[in-house]
Amino acid sequence: MTREARFAFGENWQSFLVELDEDRIDQAVTSLQQLLGLETLEGKRFMDLGCGSGLFSLAAQRLGAEVISIDYDKASVACSQELRERFGSKSKQWDIKEGSVLDAGLMQSLGHADVVYSWGVLHHTGSMDQAISMAAERTRQEGLFCLAIYNDQGGASRRWLRIKQIYNAMPAWSRLFWVISVAGLYECKFALARLIRFKNPLPFHDWQAKRQDRGMSAWHDWVDWIGGLPFEVARPEDIVVPLRQRGFVLENMKTVANGWGCNEYVFSKPQL
Repeated sequence: MTREARFAFGENWQSFLVELDEDRIDQAVTSLQQLLGLETLEGKRFMDLGCGSGLFSLAAQRLGAEVISIDYDKASVACSQELRERFGSKSKQWDIKEGSVLDAGLMQSLGHADVVYSWGVLHHTGSMDQAISMAAERTRQEGLFCLAIYNDQGGASRRWLRIKQIYNAMPAWSRLFWVISVAGLYECKFALARLIRFKNPLPFHDWQAKRQDRGMSAWHDWVDWIGGLPFEVARPEDIVVPLRQRGFVLENMKTVANGWGCNEYVFSKPQL
């Protein structure tokens, strides 16, 4: 996958930072606590692979962790640096590096972490299985490996791949219209489904739920989803079985069933 065919994730995150406030940060902190099943990360090392905006690196720091953030995208690295300056703690270590999870030398240099976290990232590397394997290796004994990977919907996933390819092949000035067209079509379908169930058809409740879930923005998620290349998907067993074979234990899993979006996994790495 060439750079030209890679979605500009960092540019989307730079736009998101304009909306970021303490309320969204608090939601991200709560989301991270719930995902990990931990109230605090005091005394722990948190490795954020594909840190994007830096929001969850910040959340980990707020919970007391020493943080190391990595991203392939220069603009994402800049976002995390801006977030560290605006909201970060001067008393807690937070290192930010530009690089790829597929860079064996870089990954080896990072050492290990008590929590290795990569939410919605490794399926965008162009080599998902290798990326998962290399990320898992950074997990300390008795540590946690947390990841979210796009669900494999079969034919529907192939159609989403085509939608993403069209976005990235379009001139930059026209991509906004493609996002509005695709997102608008699906929002209309969602509204009709809500109306059939005698619920308010307007999308604001769903958008607010997304913000409350992870502190995220519905619009920026749409842009990411429609444009995000590279793009790979996996069934839960495609993730769980290989990691179990490596000695990891599945502690928590949240799936989207047959739907679209990310399945979430939390694995522990027991002491040998």
